[in-house]
Amino acid sequence: MDLFLPWILAYIIDTVIPQKDTVKIVVWGVIMVICSIFAVLFNIIANRMASRVAGNCTRDIRHDLYAKISYLDSSKIDEFTISSLESRLTSDTYYVHQMLGMIQRLGVRAPILLIGGITVTFMLDARLSLVMLCTMPFIAFSIYYFSKKGIPLYTKLQQSIDKMTAVVRDNASGIRIIKALRKSEYEKERFDKVNIEAIENEKKAGATMAATNPLITFFLNAGLAAVIVVGAHLVYSGKSGVGNIIAFMSYFTIISNAMLSVSRMFTSISKGSAGMNRIEKVITSKSELFVEDLKANETPTTNGEKGENYHVEFKNVSFSYGKTRVLSNISFAIRHSQTLGIIGATGSGKSTIISLLMRTYDAEEGEIYLDGRNIKEIPTKKLCEKFGVVFQNDFLFADSIKENVSFCRDLDDKEIEAALENAQALDFVNRYEDKTMHMLDIKGANISGGQKQRLLIARALAGNPEFLVLDDSSSALDYKTDARLRKVIAEKFSNVTKIIVAQRISSIMHSDLIIMLDEGRIIGSGTHAELLNSCEKYRETYISQMGGDLLG
Repeated sequence: MDLFLPWILAYIIDTVIPQKDTVKIVVWGVIMVICSIFAVLFNIIANRMASRVAGNCTRDIRHDLYAKISYLDSSKIDEFTISSLESRLTSDTYYVHQMLGMIQRLGVRAPILLIGGITVTFMLDARLSLVMLCTMPFIAFSIYYFSKKGIPLYTKLQQSIDKMTAVVRDNASGIRIIKALRKSEYEKERFDKVNIEAIENEKKAGATMAATNPLITFFLNAGLAAVIVVGAHLVYSGKSGVGNIIAFMSYFTIISNAMLSVSRMFTSISKGSAGMNRIEKVITSKSELFVEDLKANETPTTNGEKGENYHVEFKNVSFSYGKTRVLSNISFAIRHSQTLGIIGATGSGKSTIISLLMRTYDAEEGEIYLDGRNIKEIPTKKLCEKFGVVFQNDFLFADSIKENVSFCRDLDDKEIEAALENAQALDFVNRYEDKTMHMLDIKGANISGGQKQRLLIARALAGNPEFLVLDDSSSALDYKTDARLRKVIAEKFSNVTKIIVAQRISSIMHSDLIIMLDEGRIIGSGTHAELLNSCEKYRETYISQMGGDLLG
């Protein structure tokens, strides 16, 4: 429709007006109005369609990216970093959305106007068209050159945004500590540093891509000036009509706007491509720890007759975070329904053993067996279902107590109340008017540390797990509540294999096997009584915690 308008105008000026036929002039004027209405109507429809498609595509990309992030291996999360994954899920998908919308709107419209305009101008006057086309190679090179430089610059910009997101995330998580220690000014300076870095990178990328519009405008105006000079000569010599020149200038405006649209589109593509490349790295990353169910004709390998007698067995297991060795040559085994206690100083590798057992990371050396079966061969879903776990820094969601305990496992009210009672949490839950429907703030900010730990323990107990893993889960409990909890677990969950990581010897002293870690190595292994006699460090810890001599 846009391409018809200048052609009709030229026809009216050069053909209809010389006939002095008012009716024809009005008819062709009405046709121009109809074309304009259709142009507006179809433009609105096309833009709405483009927006809908771009929105739907971006929604699916976000969904797939979020799903992939949810199942990423812990090592992959460490590699990408949480802040980078957050920015890929937000700002990168935003740039992709802009790119998809612009490609559909301008990527279809601009080439039609560009190619159509050039075609029609050749029909009007080939000589003027050739003059105009002389500028096209310069314009095409400008777009190509700056777009090629733009993608790496926008990738660097996104990396700067990752750093800024990390600082914001740290400040939001640790706002209470920052205020308590009066470190607000320091954190403001730290944020200002990464913010300035992001701004500088954005200015550099924006300045580079901004050079395309002035260059394109210069070449187009130079071409327009040449067209006007040549056109004036042709009109003066009677070789072309005034209407053709007017129409040609209109088409030149259409072509120039189309070229500027292409330039804007390539700027958006540079941003979107940088974001899409970062998204693609996450989506196409392979999960090395995910195991599917065995096929009907497959049989799992085992650790032999001896291995089948143990519920959990670590054999010469070693692990490192990057270049830092955390565990070295760890070996132990416990049978069904036994309790393993793990104790050691901060950073000795206690929580890492739990991570390896649940296969959030893979051991670098050695093997881990459950019921004599190599943990690497157990389907991931079935492995996760075996565990009820309370991590050291666990999480409560902004939801009801019931949903936090049930955690999408379709547990009924009786099962939830039983879990709360076993975890010594039912007493404070019943004080709320809405009881288990009481809403928690994010991270359980509206309850105490001890109450939070009891709800987390209730969540672990509610699923009737095969393994109960408690990673320093009673540190905020008073001794009386801790003793009651240990008694309930010993009596009601006697058939569950328990693995308890603790700082207090009182929490693990009744375990069937206790291992004491120091700098990633087992320095003592046995029962409480055996360790008191054989492990000096364990004995010193016991005396310092319990007070007095060994008899005390």
